Formats: sequence, structure tokens, C-alpha cells
Amino acid sequence: MPTGSEVEADTDTDVDVAVVGAGVVGAAIARELAGHGLSVAVLEARDDIGDGTSKANTGILHTGFDAKPGTLESRLVREGCRLLTAYAAATGIPVERTGAVMAAWTEEELAALPGLREKAERNGYRRCELVGAGEVYRQVPALGPGVLGGLTVPDESLTCTWTTTLALATDALRRGARFLLRRAVIGADPGAGVTRLRTAGGDPITARWVVNAAGLGADTVDRMFGHDRFTVTPRRGELLVFDKLARPLADRIVLPVPTARGKGVLISPTVYGNVMLGPTAEDLTDRTATGTSAEGYAFLRARGERLMPSLMREEVTAAYAGLRAAADRDDYLIEASPEQRYVVVGGIRSTGLSAAMGIAEYVRALLADAGLVLAARTDLPSPPRMPNLGEAFPRPYRDAERIAADPAYGHVVCYCERVTAGEIRDACTAPLPARTLDGLRRRTRATNGRCQGFSCAAAVTDLMDRHRSGGCDASTEPGGTTR
Repeated sequence: MPTGSEVEADTDTDVDVAVVGAGVVGAAIARELAGHGLSVAVLEARDDIGDGTSKANTGILHTGFDAKPGTLESRLVREGCRLLTAYAAATGIPVERTGAVMAAWTEEELAALPGLREKAERNGYRRCELVGAGEVYRQVPALGPGVLGGLTVPDESLTCTWTTTLALATDALRRGARFLLRRAVIGADPGAGVTRLRTAGGDPITARWVVNAAGLGADTVDRMFGHDRFTVTPRRGELLVFDKLARPLADRIVLPVPTARGKGVLISPTVYGNVMLGPTAEDLTDRTATGTSAEGYAFLRARGERLMPSLMREEVTAAYAGLRAAADRDDYLIEASPEQRYVVVGGIRSTGLSAAMGIAEYVRALLADAGLVLAARTDLPSPPRMPNLGEAFPRPYRDAERIAADPAYGHVVCYCERVTAGEIRDACTAPLPARTLDGLRRRTRATNGRCQGFSCAAAVTDLMDRHRSGGCDASTEPGGTTR
């Protein structure tokens, strides 16, 4: 088997399996299948992996305690959480187990808590505890007045959705999978033994099997295969991110009592050291509408004043929005069509980050049952070791031994996030390199701090451009401002 290839290489487009979509789920599926003696290509409409729904995930590694019991989602979130926790330890993906508390603010919400604990137990999670208002305030003293009680979830954790997607994709690449970017699928022609996928960005791709993990576009791709079994509605979730100085106010996740529309507005620390408030839940028709709104900002400010008034006195570092793939069904849709050699992976909500590796194993089993011959490889490379973006774990700028070996790791370029010239070099020269400033931000946190790139964007961009053109040595280039 090959050990990887240039991302844009396209000299041989015939593959055993084509995976449509390079989000966290598509990357996990590609990694799993590339471990079984198959040629795999991943087709992505955007110019980077994880640039769609995955990049805007809240970054919570869910236990699955509040999933609907008996559903496929419940099973795969639980299994995926276990798999991702172990994979994170092997690859360096930051995971911070903060725990969570669900706060009830009304008598109706308080009455719902015992049922939620029972649901958790039916999902196989037995560590939730009902607590009184005093214990809720002991755990989160900054909460506003009026909490009546709560439910603790000690194993809810924080992680980095960017690093998770990149790790899975890099692992898939090292196992021989190919990532074809800017290759939106615009048509599918299933034939005798092979499917021809027409793409907007290049020649058609022919594949013996196709896995549709296209996220917001999964229903559109599904219809290309003649099905009409679900519709994706883009659900915009807006969030406010507060400066790191706010972190002492929220050292664990504060969950609302969920409703039929979702998990509601939460307060959560992030693995990067910030505090996050959100998301909203607004159903749209435009699948590209990732802009923030004045209405969303006002709604979150009002909710924040109720939930944690002192948080509203802190500085907002950023406001952003992402689109979740809300489907007209209450469970994941993961089904095989053996006669078409096709699997759909649709309706994957925000729990997809936690469930991704469980979904990948489930898809592999479906393909095997549908007739794809799978032989586990015995020559797999070791998992990649990822750069750490977590604030609670060692970063290069504080690693004296690493700096002594390579001074580029001691040269800070982005001062808000303490990102060094060495990290920017590594991100630009990696197997799946940063190609844009946004891509670099997701790989290093550069320009992601309180100044949002005001002080460092020019220097960061210049350094990135030099690395991409091959004309920069990070060990000697200044690569940053002097103030």
C-alpha cells in the first residue's frame, strides 16, 4: 500500500472507495478504510479539510448521557467517545476533562432532571447525580441568581475539533488515502461495478464504492443516487467567545436543560483557555450563511445576563457562527445500498465530533456486510503526533529543551496566542498544510486571540507565504513584531 500522496495529485482517479466530504466524519471514515488494504480518495468541495460544519463545533467531547436511548446516535456517541479519548492520548489531541453541570432555572426544568438521569442510565452512563442549588453554586459560583437545582455529568470533556479532524485526516493520508480538495461532487452515475462521480473542480472520479459523508450537502448527494429519504436544514449557531481572563468564572461546562430544538445555550470553557457562550439555533435555507447577526448577538447577551451576569462584564474576543446539519429525523441516517455500492452518512448533528470514530467503524461494518472485501493491514504506520493547541498542556514557547534544539520554537509571532515561528513553519510544511490564513489559524491558533490578528496578521501572513514558496528558514527569519 502507498504511504500517502500529494494532496492535489490526480494522476489515477480510479479507487476502491470514494468518501465525499473531508469533515471530521469523512476523515475518520477514510482513516478506517485505509487501514484495510483499500485505495481511498476523499473528495472535498472546499480548499481545506474540516472547513465546513466541523470547524464550528463547540469542541465538547460528549459522553452521550442525554442522547435518545436506543438510537444509533446514542450507541455511536458512546462508542466514539471511548475511541476518541484513546486516540487523543496516542496522538496528542488535547482533551481536558472539566465535567459539566446541568442547571435548572424553573420548576419545570427541575422536574425534568430525574428523567434526564434515568435517560443517562439507559444510555449506559451511571455517574450523573442530582444536586441541590447550593451544590450548583459551589461548583460554579458565578452563576446568576435563581438556580433551583442541577444534574452533574463528571465525564463531559473539552477537546479541539480542529486538531481531531487534522489528526484523522493525516493518519488517513499516511495510510495511503488521497485528499482531493476543491472537488465538489455535482453528479453521480452508478454503473456496472463502478460509480462515476462528476466534480466541479476536475475530471470525474471513478470508484467501486461511494460513502456519502457530505454534511450539509449529504441529502443533495443522496438524491444523486436516486434517493429521497431526508432533507438537511442548515441550522445556524452563533457563539460569543470571551477573553482568557474570564476563564476563572467557568471552569466546567454549564448545560441548559435540553429542548426539542437542541441542547440550548450553554456556558463552556474552551480547550484554548477562553469561555464560550452559545450557540443559538436558527433554521435557514442558505447553506452558506455563516455570518453573525445583530439579533444573535443581542439574544446571547440577554441570555448571558441571566445565566452569568459577571461574564457579560468581560471582553468578547470574537463572535462567530457555524451551520449544523439538522435533518428531518431524530437519529443518524447511516444506511448501505448494496446494489449501488453506496453508503449514506447523514443527519450527523453536533455530536458528530464525539461519534466520528464510532461512525467510521460502523460504516466499515456496513460495507463488509454489503459485499466489500476488507482485509486489515498489518503494516500500518504509527498514528501522527499532533501539535498541541490546548492551553492546559505544554506549548512550544514554554519548552526550553525544544527551543534549545530549534530556536524557531522560542520566537513568538502571534503574541495573544503565543504562537511561534516554528509552529507556523510546521503547519505550512505538514503533509496536509495550511493553505490560507484561516487554515493556519485552525492549525496553530495564530490570529485567534484578543486582537484577532490586528497586531500580527501581516507578519503571520508573510511568514506563511514564505514557507509556502519555499523561501523561508524559520530558524533565522524574524517572523514577528518587536513590541
